[in-house]
Amino acid sequence: MFQEILREFNNDEADRFAAELRYVITDMICRAGSGHLGGALSLVEIMVTLYWRSMNIDPKNPKWEERDRLVLSKGHAAPVLYAVLAYRGFFPKRLLGTLNADGTTLPSHADARTVPGIDMTTGSLGQGLSAASGMALVAKKDGRKHHVFCIIGDGESNEGQNWEAALFAPHWKLDNLIAVTDYNKLQIDGFTADILDLEPLADKWKAFGWNVLEMYGHCWEDIYETIIRAKVLKNGKPAMIIAHTVKAKDCPLIENQAGSHNIKIPDQKTHDQYLTSLTGGVFPLPY
Repeated sequence: MFQEILREFNNDEADRFAAELRYVITDMICRAGSGHLGGALSLVEIMVTLYWRSMNIDPKNPKWEERDRLVLSKGHAAPVLYAVLAYRGFFPKRLLGTLNADGTTLPSHADARTVPGIDMTTGSLGQGLSAASGMALVAKKDGRKHHVFCIIGDGESNEGQNWEAALFAPHWKLDNLIAVTDYNKLQIDGFTADILDLEPLADKWKAFGWNVLEMYGHCWEDIYETIIRAKVLKNGKPAMIIAHTVKAKDCPLIENQAGSHNIKIPDQKTHDQYLTSLTGGVFPLPY
């Protein structure tokens, strides 16, 4: 499995694994009848790199005190987090087929109460970075060495609470906090540049006192090297990684379209269209 791949990292095998995850995530959402596909597919390579190459975690002990934490502030992208956690061994992969079904433990937004490996229930946009800052502050005060990661959306960056957290984290010198902006340039109503322009985004975070790094969010080497650089920066500043990504990556039906934010699947024909449109190929489902 992918754990073996990472002993000697191979881009082709990693690409195949990312394609498999995109296939599974798309099927999960189609089975549910609707869901936030675009923002889940834009995060695949980043999440794989975090959970297999960068974060200090133990799937057999999800509440291990020394683990790195991750807050998926854009909680509507939970299907990618669920898929990664299941493939990483936190819970059985067969449960992925129950996304948002009656009685499921996998609701449409990330739920820490029911899903092993999730550090915060999210979905109300704008709150995750504040919570992650609090986690990082507690770790600092307790003398712990773990990192806290937080993934925010670019549409979510219109929320004022993010910028309150942006002030708070450097004030308390939280250099154990690493945030990632999934900068796919789209939000529910259209392009971020048209709704409420974020540029110059890097300059804004620098002005708030953060270390700022940028990467292409679909390049394995770029992602890994950028995360490592962010982890070793210990200058009293939190790190913001601006990840340039493509919304609904590798799903040509909706790639780089605002309509990918929350798709509707009225019938099996539409379900099949989504699966066959994925450019990475067809894979057996684990459920």
